[in-house]
Amino acid sequence: MSKNTLIFIAACAGMFLFGITLITLGSVATDLKEKYQLTAVESGILFSILPLGILSGSLIFGPVCDRYGYKLLLILACVGVFAGFEGIAYSHSFLLLEISIFVFGVGGGVINGATNAVVSDISETHKGANLSLLGVAYGLGALGMPMVLGWLHHISPFRIVAAVGWITLAVAFFYLFLNFPAAKQLKNKGNANYKSLFKLLLLLIAFFLFFQSSFEAIINNWTTTYLTTKGVMTESGALYALSFHIGGMVAMRFVSGSFLRKVSEIKVLWICLMMLFAGIVLMQVGTTPFVITAGLVLSGAGLAEGFPLMLGITGKHFARLSGTAFSFVFTVALLGNMLVNYLMGFITEHFGVRHLTTVAYVEIICMVLIFFYIVQLLKSDKNDVSETMAQ
Repeated sequence: MSKNTLIFIAACAGMFLFGITLITLGSVATDLKEKYQLTAVESGILFSILPLGILSGSLIFGPVCDRYGYKLLLILACVGVFAGFEGIAYSHSFLLLEISIFVFGVGGGVINGATNAVVSDISETHKGANLSLLGVAYGLGALGMPMVLGWLHHISPFRIVAAVGWITLAVAFFYLFLNFPAAKQLKNKGNANYKSLFKLLLLLIAFFLFFQSSFEAIINNWTTTYLTTKGVMTESGALYALSFHIGGMVAMRFVSGSFLRKVSEIKVLWICLMMLFAGIVLMQVGTTPFVITAGLVLSGAGLAEGFPLMLGITGKHFARLSGTAFSFVFTVALLGNMLVNYLMGFITEHFGVRHLTTVAYVEIICMVLIFFYIVQLLKSDKNDVSETMAQ
């Protein structure tokens, strides 16, 4: 087995853990509320700490990876996630629980960013396709945790969370024996030229992911309320249908990373954006559970390629400081996730949850316009390179 294959498997293991990390708090929210007798305000505090931790992890991983490499940071991140799992399972005070969730989020943010960056670094070609396959591991983790909790419902969920934590520690042990790519500044034998990151292309990529990430957030957080208010589904039916949304994303990433590897990634993303639009239309006009579920599958598939393609472009055009570039775009994306999710709450309170589709259409328009300009910039860069080579 080649060195790069081992690194890719290691990255997939990390991304699988990140999928579990994102979904765990929501999966045990009811149990935490009962254990600590939490008020609605205290529950809200817990749910705000996790994205704050992930945001912090996303901010720090890039510059650290570029300066010191991936290995030590990934090992420490896994240990942090392990501590978070055990803290959630065994904490006996609300303060310790808050600290555990923050550390949990920081470790998850580092793992998410660093695994994407390292896969980009080891992929000389088909960066987007390889990042799509990495995204499959994330989806499997996000789908797997609720399923395990459901299957083992006779066991305390906190015992399951604690057991999963030891898997995280095993991944850290696995990383200990791998040779990750060298630090960028060591490899390039010079000081980092951060000014090279100040380009319109990176800004456009960041804001495309701002809308992509926030789109994922509003679908995950508000679809159940939207469908139950609409009267099409019960709450349990809506939650079940939402799992098909994640399933559509996982399936599309697998197809893009395998069968469509040789198809232009730009064409694939245009197709995805059309599927995303079609999915929201079906959610809006659908009057039966089947049509609504089909819309959620399409919207999941439509969201599948945003991150892999944009991160692939970032890794290709900002290779000398890919970690820092990834850190920047992930940070902007997470800010979008938090801000638009808050905005959706305001809109729901004052105008009704029916405007979920309105916000979704506005986000699609923004994504299409930004992607159009990104494609134009890429064409311009390609033409400049061709002219230089001709001279």
